[in-house]
Amino acid sequence: MTDVKAELREQFMDAFGGADFPVQNQMDLVPALPNGPATKFEAGDVSFTAMELAAKLGSAQDFPYDTPEELVDDILDALESKELI
Repeated sequence: MTDVKAELREQFMDAFGGADFPVQNQMDLVPALPNGPATKFEAGDVSFTAMELAAKLGSAQDFPYDTPEELVDDILDALESKELI
């Protein structure tokens, strides 16, 4: 796993891990984010806010998610498939 991917995984787990799982949609994640949709994730030379992630990956996400790990794996897979990381 690349350092960027590992750093993002850790940040996503920290941010989304506090959500009330299972989550049914992106809006279920907002209360868990420290700065709401403006929460920023940065690693290496990539940077995304939660709102940017939602816009870029909305169609790639397969809600509902039962665990933070499932959600984070999907986010990272989608970022890789869209060559954003």
